[in-house]
Amino acid sequence: MQGWKLSGFHAYRHFIRCARTTNESKLYRLNGVERDINTRKTNEILVVMAKSLPSTIAKLTHNYKIRQLDPVDIANQCLNAVTRQKNLNAIIRPTPEIALANSKESSERYINGKGIRKLDGVPIAVKDNFCVKGEPTSCASRMLEDYRPNYDATVYDRLKAQGAILLGKTNLDEFGMGSGTIDSIFGFTQNCYSQNGTHIAGGSSGGSAVIVASGACYAGIGSDTGGSVRNPASYCGIVGYKPTYGLISRNGLIPLVNSMDTPAILTRTIDDCVAILNAVAGPDAKDSTTIKRPFTNIVLPDQIPIKRFKIGIPKEYHCDGLSKEVMETWMKVADLLEENGAQVVDVSLPNTASSIFVYTILNQCEVASNMARYDGVEFGHRSEDDATVSTEQMYAKTRQEGFNSVVKNRILAGNYYLLRMNYQKYFEKALRVRRLIAQDFQNIFLGTDAVDVVLTPTTLTDAPKLEEFVKNNNRDQCAIQDFCTQPANMAGIPAISIPIKLSSNQLPLSLQLMGPFLSDKNLFTVAKWIEQTVDFKQLL
Repeated sequence: MQGWKLSGFHAYRHFIRCARTTNESKLYRLNGVERDINTRKTNEILVVMAKSLPSTIAKLTHNYKIRQLDPVDIANQCLNAVTRQKNLNAIIRPTPEIALANSKESSERYINGKGIRKLDGVPIAVKDNFCVKGEPTSCASRMLEDYRPNYDATVYDRLKAQGAILLGKTNLDEFGMGSGTIDSIFGFTQNCYSQNGTHIAGGSSGGSAVIVASGACYAGIGSDTGGSVRNPASYCGIVGYKPTYGLISRNGLIPLVNSMDTPAILTRTIDDCVAILNAVAGPDAKDSTTIKRPFTNIVLPDQIPIKRFKIGIPKEYHCDGLSKEVMETWMKVADLLEENGAQVVDVSLPNTASSIFVYTILNQCEVASNMARYDGVEFGHRSEDDATVSTEQMYAKTRQEGFNSVVKNRILAGNYYLLRMNYQKYFEKALRVRRLIAQDFQNIFLGTDAVDVVLTPTTLTDAPKLEEFVKNNNRDQCAIQDFCTQPANMAGIPAISIPIKLSSNQLPLSLQLMGPFLSDKNLFTVAKWIEQTVDFKQLL
């Protein structure tokens, strides 16, 4: 592939087809054709195989209704799974009291046959940057290690109202600043597909991804600022969905980058993801950035008319660092879509190359602003160093002790970009280019020869090993890991990562779909068709 010059997506697909040999690994089971890509050796120590649990939310709630299962028993089973999986370091704060109390309420509703809710008895986990009343909400930082909010985030409040059972709070990179779930005061989260625990889970929502992938719960809530849900979903072989900006309330999500932060969902199937979205989406008076129109529940068709969809393949995503296996997977899925009647065309997003630099600048500027509140006065960590003789020294010592080096570096960089002499040169210019990036998406979705969705890689490779990942600093790793994902956050459009196959390392490879503003239903529809066609086998 070195030195090969791109002359069009279809030309490269032809090149890949011609280069394939009879010894290549089979990609799918289609029409009874043998499929061997999901043959794997499961590390039984790391992954608890919850084979007795129904595979989807719909099957679980059906079993509750016919009284073959009881929410209390399932809650206990899942809590035991969390305990046995402690070495994965996915859940950092189990909430057994909440889980058992909620499960008893769900059980009573099923016994009485009255007031049954959409997610009654469904075990979930929530990233530790969402507020849960009375429970520690630390953002994996010493700064908020002992912080206990007095209210629930809207996302969790709505899940609780629909009967979901909270198993615990999940690990993340400190304040969501990372793409590996390694920069946490609680330590590194292991990828449950890794045979020896040496591969990263992705981040920053790695804890939520791992607990879902391992089978201990049905859904995880994460936050996605530049790919923080889609990245770990890709590495852990599950569905990771970032909604249209404003579709889900940010109230109670401790902010990182307000203009890009989005509560997001991790599940094992598309249908489960839709079920969670239908429970949490909609306007919220406590968040002025939510879309004001009422949300209509999404219902996906059983028979998906893939022929009516036009799929775009952005040529700019053929980038440096894209592995051969990811490239071939991308080509194969495009072939499958085209062979089954979808129209697949080349598109161009010319400002993609600038996107990661713009994202980095804007991210650091908003981080500098948001982190200013942590001064040791109102809440959070406060230095007790006797050497602090002034308020300014107390501020400085508190922030020195409370933040890790990643957070401090972003604060310094953000304040540099926001200096009066640099404001126009960096911040304003980045805002202009961000508008061009959003315009690129509008041109391909709404312009002449518009496409319905675009298909891209989610990550450039399968999950890296920890020892390889830490060779680059946090900033450089985020630039690599977020290359394919952050443009969707810059434009505020929906995006979803779908697992496709296992790599030669027996680690998941995934692809991403992006669509225009509020096209979430179309995105789910195409994603479900791909899910049904490739038939990726989860660990369960």
